[in-house]
Amino acid sequence: MLSTGRQWWHQFPAPLRELATVRLVASFGAGGVLYLTPMVFHQADFSASQVGSGLAVAALAGTFGRFASGWLLDLGLTCGLPVLLAGLCGFLGDALLLGAEHQQGYVAGQVLLGLAGGLYWPAVELAVPLCAPPMASARGYALSRTADAGGVAGGTLAGALLAQLGHLRGVYLVDMTAIVALAALLLWRPLPRALQAGRAGVPRVAWGEWLPALLPMLLLSVVATAIPALMQSALPLDLVRGGLERDAQPEAISALLIGVPLALLLLIQWPVGQALARRSVAVGLGLSMVCFSGGTVLLALSALSDQGIVLVVLALMLLALGQAAFLPTSTEAVVELSPEGHGGLAMALFSQCFALSAFGAPLLAGLLLDGQGHGLVLWLLMAVVCGLCLLLIGPIRRRAHVKG
Repeated sequence: MLSTGRQWWHQFPAPLRELATVRLVASFGAGGVLYLTPMVFHQADFSASQVGSGLAVAALAGTFGRFASGWLLDLGLTCGLPVLLAGLCGFLGDALLLGAEHQQGYVAGQVLLGLAGGLYWPAVELAVPLCAPPMASARGYALSRTADAGGVAGGTLAGALLAQLGHLRGVYLVDMTAIVALAALLLWRPLPRALQAGRAGVPRVAWGEWLPALLPMLLLSVVATAIPALMQSALPLDLVRGGLERDAQPEAISALLIGVPLALLLLIQWPVGQALARRSVAVGLGLSMVCFSGGTVLLALSALSDQGIVLVVLALMLLALGQAAFLPTSTEAVVELSPEGHGGLAMALFSQCFALSAFGAPLLAGLLLDGQGHGLVLWLLMAVVCGLCLLLIGPIRRRAHVKG
């Protein structure tokens, strides 16, 4: 078994293995912070609206971080520079949240974490096609997303253990430790430089020539990335509060339930991503939206049954499959839809979809949960919107092209 695992790992180019290790470490630290912060501040008697507003402000800060990261990358700088800056912001944000008891400290910490996420994502996503050759970038994204899934699942399960022990805020110490390890890895093995338009035979292409082709993908991504945003913000609160008939769950049980789809995502991300890498990006995007719509329908129905926790588990499994299909496929679609030398801006715009959904979804979810006391309408609304997004698959399929 060990020999088989080593052979599987060494099939990938060394730069891609190093990038996957960076993403694994970063995601391990962030996993508990992303998914369990709502529970931390629920314990501090914050309302759902207060928690949601902090997450929304973090998303707004991430907007600036993403454009800054894209700008630095399109200057031809190393992909590791924005990641190191992200680590600095994340470390400071964790330190603030570790001791925050009031809204001011909570919001300040979330702003720094949002800025860190904004700087981080365009850089590590753009690094994949730079590290993958001679392997196809689609397989590189499958590996990278597998590393992300492994890190997030491990970090969230570690957070669940801390919750069981009564030390839920320890997730911020875990993240701070991971950031130190991340910085050491990047200083030891720097990431490659991004391509710069206008140099080394890479032509400049005007925005108007390539941005319209990217717009349907960006719109679909805003909706799709609302799902993990709601799993981080609304789902923990929905579980601990209960539904119309579904019983409220203890915080430790809720944390374990959230860990179920993350652990499943770890198991299925590579085989799903690998299988979809051989197909048109439209196939993976369509599968993801069907799973997101079905999963949110099940979450809505769970509120109507005293055995609704079974439906919650089934829904989380379906949402995990949707994420496994969407995450590598969507990033590959952005690569296919954007010209070389403009990848930093394209990835920044793609990452902004995460920021927009992370800004709007927690605010909407907080208002609905506080106003109704359950998530029935929220999850039904998401099911309808995800279903309508299937109409965007056709334009994406027609405009995407595989780069040689």
